[in-house]
Amino acid sequence: MDFFRGRRLRMTPAIRSMVAETSIEARNLIMPYFVAETDDTSFAKPISSMPGQFQLSIPKLLERVGKAVDNGMNSCMLFGIPAHKDPQASQAYADDGIVQQAMRALKDAHPDLCVVADTCLCEYTSHGHCGLVQGEEIVNDPTLELLAKTAVSQARAGADIIAPSDMMDGRVAVIREALDLEGFTNVPIMSYAVKYASALYGPFREAAEGAPKFGDRKSHQMDPANAREGLREAEADMLEGADMLMVKPAGAYLDVIRTLRDNFAAPIAAYQVSGEYSMIKAAGQLGWIDEEKVMWESLIAIKRAGADIILTYFTETALELLNKK
Repeated sequence: MDFFRGRRLRMTPAIRSMVAETSIEARNLIMPYFVAETDDTSFAKPISSMPGQFQLSIPKLLERVGKAVDNGMNSCMLFGIPAHKDPQASQAYADDGIVQQAMRALKDAHPDLCVVADTCLCEYTSHGHCGLVQGEEIVNDPTLELLAKTAVSQARAGADIIAPSDMMDGRVAVIREALDLEGFTNVPIMSYAVKYASALYGPFREAAEGAPKFGDRKSHQMDPANAREGLREAEADMLEGADMLMVKPAGAYLDVIRTLRDNFAAPIAAYQVSGEYSMIKAAGQLGWIDEEKVMWESLIAIKRAGADIILTYFTETALELLNKK
């Protein structure tokens, strides 16, 4: 009897590895870190809703990044937790802001490490929103100037990539112009082009201490019901000068990642966000799933959907396991 025998290519680990269509490599991964402004050099505060993740002082950040670099980490992203917050998010664009300090320290210690700057105001505003506020409205155009100032200060501090995550209209164009005017024409922009108003960001609110004090972010982040809208957002950002496009979150939006991959030649990034990480960690700790296997399966799914780059809190773990293979 003549029929298809697909099992022939699954019979041994060596054959399965040889014909695998999708793989995860160190170069595909970006590790997010939370750096806190503190005089306590030994500060490493566990994030209760994100097991294995911490708010770190700059010395502790350097210690942890050093271990990850030794394991092959190529890139990381920084989120700052300032000691002072105000309505104008002044520490976001201060040359001595916590993220700027951390970037200089990282680039001094690891010149070849690619440091990505999350460019937003929510971690630095006293009200917790991504832009300036008038009454209870998050105002778009006045926010753009502060985002541009933030991007320039981050580039000045050594950021290799600027990643605006605010979802204000027109911010890529304004940031690109500001970077070019200050001589940072070679610093690329990884735009959070398609960022949804997701319930999966919950643990991040604790980690970055950036929960909004009122309202929500549905006026600027996308409705999870919409996919075609993502194409419009991505096209606008490309026309404004984005070099890379990001989809956030990743796991629940694999169709959107694939849509962008099929429509744009630019590199596509996807952010496996805090809620995705925490659900896998929690289920693993309870013994309901094999955490390691589910981690790999989730990362493979994101890559298979079309992402070139994955931001994930599993980066350090994945690197350790890749080195053991």
